[in-house]
Amino acid sequence: MYKLSLILLGTGFSIAFSALVLPAMWASGDVIGAFAGGFVNPYATGYALDAIFCWLILAVWIVYEAKKMNVRYGWIALILGVIPGVATGFALYLLIRMSQLKEINNNSRLS
Repeated sequence: MYKLSLILLGTGFSIAFSALVLPAMWASGDVIGAFAGGFVNPYATGYALDAIFCWLILAVWIVYEAKKMNVRYGWIALILGVIPGVATGFALYLLIRMSQLKEINNNSRLS
């Protein structure tokens, strides 16, 4: 259920982002304006800053676990955390992490 939930939520956000944001950005051709649109008022700014700081915290976590626990390919999640967004990148990282930690645990039991 955990894995399915991550897949559905990460994919669901990616689809919603693609349907809502990308057509407007392509029509205007203004990538900077699309980013700045998240800061149009204090409420939108709060949500935009929350997403930015969530990505930064995710980046710290990924770098830490890459060194401490040898979790590989987290950089892919960071790229997806920028486009389409942190929800998709975070979900992917948890899936990557889950499969690699399971592998590490299985190998350590065999030793």
